This record gives sequence, C-alpha cells and structure tokens, in this order.
Amino acid sequence: MAAIPAFEIGVWNAWIFMLINFLPMPIIMRVHKGLLEDSMKLYGKAHKNVTYITWVLWGLAFAYSIFLPLRLGTMWFYVGLPIALVGTVTYIMVIVSFVTTPLGKKPVTTGLYRYSRHPMYITQLVMLIGVGVASASWLFLLLTIVYTGLGFIYAGSEERICLEKYGDAYREYMGRTPRWIGLPKS
Repeated sequence: MAAIPAFEIGVWNAWIFMLINFLPMPIIMRVHKGLLEDSMKLYGKAHKNVTYITWVLWGLAFAYSIFLPLRLGTMWFYVGLPIALVGTVTYIMVIVSFVTTPLGKKPVTTGLYRYSRHPMYITQLVMLIGVGVASASWLFLLLTIVYTGLGFIYAGSEERICLEKYGDAYREYMGRTPRWIGLPKS
C-alpha cells in the first residue's frame, strides 16, 4: 500500500465511488428545496467553517480519485471492493429513506435511520474505507478519516437543529435510537 500510488486516469479508478457519493446530493437538494439554506441559517459560525472545510476535503478527495486506480487483481482490491460495495448499497438505502421522508413534517426514522441517527456518515465511511483499501492508498484513507471525523463533529449541531425543528418527536427518536450504530431501544 502506497501513500501516493501512480497517477493514472482510467475508467476503473476510485472516482466511480466518489461520483456515487456525490450524485445523491443534488437529488436531495432538489427534492427538499431550501434544506441547505435553512440549515446554514441555523448553524453557528464554527459549524459553517467545518462544513466548508469538509466540502474542500471532499473536493480534494474527488480530484485525487480521478487519478487513483483501483488495484484490480490484487489482494487490496479483493478485500476493499466488498467493503466499498456494502458501503455503497447501504448509502443508497439511506439516501432513499431521506428523500422519501417529507422533512417538514417529521424526522427521518425509517430504513437504517432505525439503527443510527446518522447512518449517512457511517455508510459513507464504510464505502470510502473500502475504496481506500481497493486502491491501496494511505492518502485516500487519511482524507476519508479526516472528512468523516469532521462530519462526526457537527452531528451534534445537526441534532440541535432537528430538536428545534421537530421538538418532542425528535427527542423521542433520540431516546430510542443510538447516535452512531446499534440496536434500537424499544
């Protein structure tokens, strides 16, 4: 595993997964119009700064992924690909739950949101770790860890916003669902 593997533009590069990671965001913003603007109004200055840093990191990881070949036919690929695919499938499931829930009326509590209040972060982490392993890149794994760590930092801010928006319904959800992952408390 190399810190910076050979740069090669190709079809079978890490960008495939980064594109899958990015594509749902315009869909979410289209379905839930005003979500980003409303959220940014409620975020504090520190949260906004972390958000911008996260976007920059994601952009760097995406740019890097264009030149980062998946190590086809190697042990790294055979170990990383199943991890990336599990992350990808579960990430898509989370996006579907998010998009199909009318956000103005109730919090998202279906699908993987029954097991975690922040499954989008967890599934992205699994997918991107799989990509880092499949491409045998320490640098990509480092970018993934920092990117996800920043997301974990502002999960608390997102929960405060949801408490303000949904009140007791979200408080009840917090009481029965772990923040990161686990069995729901029934």
